[in-house]
Amino acid sequence: MRFIMANDHAAAELKDQLRGWLEGHGHEVHDLGVQAGDRADYPDKGREAAELYMRGGYDYGIVCCGTGIGISISANKVPGIRCALPQNRFAAAMAKEHNNCQFLAFGGRIHYTDPPAAMLEAFLNSDFDESGRHRRRVEKIMDIEKRQEQRTVPKNRFCRKGEDQ
Repeated sequence: MRFIMANDHAAAELKDQLRGWLEGHGHEVHDLGVQAGDRADYPDKGREAAELYMRGGYDYGIVCCGTGIGISISANKVPGIRCALPQNRFAAAMAKEHNNCQFLAFGGRIHYTDPPAAMLEAFLNSDFDESGRHRRRVEKIMDIEKRQEQRTVPKNRFCRKGEDQ
């Protein structure tokens, strides 16, 4: 399988561990991340990986930052991406079985009870449950995205009262 990976500076070591695990299991990895000592902003890396994935040619994506939260949010902003932030093996398997996620996110500063490589393995050993209820729910998730794309969003919802947008 072909994977796309990206990370910021807070998860370089974790990304290298996961990349090594993937390559050791015969997978091909396109690494967009930074190495230890380099710096990068997780929104840029999450977007870059997700956009490249959506162009085709990859089976799955893995993104990592300090907590996994920011980079997963960033990847999920790219239309068509479903990125999960699993806490353990069970959640990683459910990300595939119930939500048909293409991306997993992990945090380099998080102390997991299950090692991230074990969560990745659980994800890869799972299959999307094509039964009506799970397919229907994923379609509902994607419909939310379609409706959001059609909405007009204020220029800057983060301005303080009275500030220019």
